[in-house]
Amino acid sequence: MNMVSVSQRLLLLFIFLFCFSSFPSNARFITGRSSPTDLVSDGISTVKNPPYLLLKPLVSAEETCEQTYGFLPCTTTAIGNLFLILVYGYLMFLAATYLSSGSELLLEILGPGIVGGLFLPMLGALPDAMLILVSGLSGTAETAQDQVSVGMGLLAGSTVMLLTVIWGSCVIVGRCDLRDSFAVDGTNTKGFHPTETGVSTDIWTCYAARIMAISIIPFVIVQLPQALNSTSGRHLAVLIALIISVSMLVSYCVYQVFQPWVQRRRLAYVKHKHVISGILRHLKKQAFGKLLTDDGEPNTEIIRKLFHAIDENHDGALSHSELKALIIGIRFEEIDLDKDDAVRKVMLDFDTSLDSLVQEEEFIKGITKWIIEAKQTGGAYLEPTAGTFKFIDRFHQETKREHALLGSEEQSDEVVEHVENPRWISFKAVLMLLLGTLIAAAFADPLVDVVDNFSTATSIPSFFISFIALPLATNSSEAVSAIIFASRKKQRTASLTFSELYGAVTMNNVLCLSVFLALVYVRGLTWDFSSEVLVILIVCIVMGAFASFRTTFPLWTCSVAYILYPFSLALVYVLDYFFGWS
Repeated sequence: MNMVSVSQRLLLLFIFLFCFSSFPSNARFITGRSSPTDLVSDGISTVKNPPYLLLKPLVSAEETCEQTYGFLPCTTTAIGNLFLILVYGYLMFLAATYLSSGSELLLEILGPGIVGGLFLPMLGALPDAMLILVSGLSGTAETAQDQVSVGMGLLAGSTVMLLTVIWGSCVIVGRCDLRDSFAVDGTNTKGFHPTETGVSTDIWTCYAARIMAISIIPFVIVQLPQALNSTSGRHLAVLIALIISVSMLVSYCVYQVFQPWVQRRRLAYVKHKHVISGILRHLKKQAFGKLLTDDGEPNTEIIRKLFHAIDENHDGALSHSELKALIIGIRFEEIDLDKDDAVRKVMLDFDTSLDSLVQEEEFIKGITKWIIEAKQTGGAYLEPTAGTFKFIDRFHQETKREHALLGSEEQSDEVVEHVENPRWISFKAVLMLLLGTLIAAAFADPLVDVVDNFSTATSIPSFFISFIALPLATNSSEAVSAIIFASRKKQRTASLTFSELYGAVTMNNVLCLSVFLALVYVRGLTWDFSSEVLVILIVCIVMGAFASFRTTFPLWTCSVAYILYPFSLALVYVLDYFFGWS
């Protein structure tokens, strides 16, 4: 990002806002009440109680507005407020961009763990959290109750946009050819075929989707009293939901901190398992299918003969060099294998005497142990022609598939070992984070006020403005980076893209909701957001269930996401306008 150009644009915006604020903004409203003085030129309608999207009519000759901080511009006209929404929305977009860029720079220096687990998810949700916070802190409790719908609209709109429009767009731009129900990196010869193109992710992305689905529990708890038509337990339900939401936030951050370590350990184990399965498969071929007895038990005599074949110097033990020659001869081309590391782990697995040699009995015991595990994994059944068991081949295929689902080691180990000029990068990262935080904190309150004024001027409920417009500002940087990242057409980039989307929704459901619930509880506000909560539950459950149990998404799945967005908006409108749900 060019810091100078962005700073210049910010300076121009501040100058314009200062000049604009020096002129008082007055306006008259247009109402739907007819009177003897109504004029055709005033655009008066005789429609009673018009729905949304109509300008509010003349109530008095002049209306004044209150300037935020005493100097920022304000207006009572719809056009003026729309312009201010665009200006403040752009500033919130800049704040989100600065926070995202600063976080990525900090990640280069410190790697995942604390930074990736604690700071990045929280900083990504900071603009939304700021807007929610100021919407509930404004003025009296009555004023806060009116403006808090802006925060809830932003929360619902952000979640819905991430899981529908952005999710579907990432499937489209990241699509590759599907082969054996798995996307082939960097290939797209079938255009927009709905079933033969798509994206594939790793198993960690499925876990992220499951965590996202679980994170809706606080919404369910806080909504229970309304679902049961109870008024006495609402305040208690808010407190319980707040405690659970904060607990889930802490648990999620701890999981994010330790997840890279868990991922590396599991990937290392699966890679070792893949080596062992390759050795078993190789030994089966060398034994001409006689590695097992007729009843499916390990054939110790054949295993003993294979040991002597591998023992080149015939000293009765396998050394490091002899095991390495065995592994090199097998040719593990399907995985990026460190031969020395693989030999070390095989030695560690077989060498129970710890003498850095694999004795004959140790080899037999080790192979027997892995044959039994392969039988449990692959399932023992006879080949119709060979008269032997094929579970070793199935065990090898399963380990290959498991390795592919876990992703590459490059993905699991994101720490950059050497960074040029780390002091300057650290200073730049901190500067961006501070600037983004200051912009978000400074302009969150004016943006909420302008949305409320625009709602008053147009009779459009503030929820719909915040549901549709504000997520465009606060999630724009995430959307652009996610789509660009997905366009690289690799399983690794697709996994990271969708994991970040699920992580952003999870932070909405725990961090932003915790802020919202704290405001409602401390200020004694009324929780009355049934339609909004229903939309969040529907979208999170549908997409969470969709992504929790599959790793490949054909192109047609993007239509499910795209349909959910207008469905969610229509559902809120119907419940709010026709059934009176708030």
